[in-house]
Amino acid sequence: MSLPPPSADALQASRELQRRIQKTILANDGWISFSHYMALALYAPSLGYYAGGAVKLGKDGDFTTAPEISPLFGATLGRFAVELLHGTEIRLLEFGAGTGKLAADLLQAMADAGIPVTSYQIVELSGDLRARQQQALAGFNQVEWLDAPPRAFSGLVIANEVLDAMPVQLLIKQSGRWLERGVALNEQAFVFSDRECLPGLVEQIPEADDLPEGYLTEIHPQQAGFIRLLGDMLGAGRGGAALMIDYGFPASEYYLPQRSAGTLMCHYRHHAHTDPFYLPGLQDITSHVDFSAMARAGMDAGLGVGFYMSQAAFLIGAGLPKLLEEPSAADPHHWLPLSNAVQKLTSPAEMGELFKALLLVDRVEVPANIQSLDQSYRL
Repeated sequence: MSLPPPSADALQASRELQRRIQKTILANDGWISFSHYMALALYAPSLGYYAGGAVKLGKDGDFTTAPEISPLFGATLGRFAVELLHGTEIRLLEFGAGTGKLAADLLQAMADAGIPVTSYQIVELSGDLRARQQQALAGFNQVEWLDAPPRAFSGLVIANEVLDAMPVQLLIKQSGRWLERGVALNEQAFVFSDRECLPGLVEQIPEADDLPEGYLTEIHPQQAGFIRLLGDMLGAGRGGAALMIDYGFPASEYYLPQRSAGTLMCHYRHHAHTDPFYLPGLQDITSHVDFSAMARAGMDAGLGVGFYMSQAAFLIGAGLPKLLEEPSAADPHHWLPLSNAVQKLTSPAEMGELFKALLLVDRVEVPANIQSLDQSYRL
């Protein structure tokens, strides 16, 4: 690969993390699951990708999220929250708030519209990102940071590009049987190593027996556990909903026979590649989301599926076009960048179709204008 070289300090931090992972592998009889490796690479205290101090988001980082593209994204989510929680206090809880831009854009749009937001809570694992969020949101007194999810919550939960960063397990079909692909050492280098699957893992792959030899894919128990947590939180509260926006597919597309190499992807300085062992701690590691599995986990947790649709359909249904009709948007100096941003957010060739929106609900009604766009029959 031809990728930009890291700084000397970044390289030293990555090597320290590599040594920590090597010790973990040796302490576990020479093998750890890929989900264990991914968790260390992303979240090891002070050294993992999301726990270190490297710039992650935006033009100077490794990838760009929808809130970084345009304030229209956060403003549209604000409009949706008002419609969804109509007649009740607007309470919001965001997981993994990135730089805080989504929260800032949403709260500013609501303030400009004269709509009060009672509370905006943020659960953030990264100390570095939390510090940036606190700086970006210093002017909004209703924002509160939590060290752990609340036991009960009533309102709208937002998780934008959160599920894709949760560790996944890898399974591969070899000689007609399924093995779990983990990580071992060859001298000091990380290498893939396959072992017998634990009972129950293969059952998470629909029609696993029909998939071809050599098929590699991911399963998502940590994502499902997160959905169960949301169900417990909303169930213990007075009702609400959880909106998850991420890239992924329903199971019928996720496990297509031709998707035989899985969906694992790494992002480093706006370069995408497939080597999870490259500079641990300096690159993001993600997988696409199986939205069918997320919907099942939600129903198992007592939640209903409010809707499932593309990001483009959600943003349009939630009122993005109306934001372009506002006087400030009509200014020629603002129109072109806004138009370009809308193109990136909604075009099938950009984020519009690859990214999906899943709403899980507990005792709330989905607005009819968005319900009409629902494609949950595809899950």
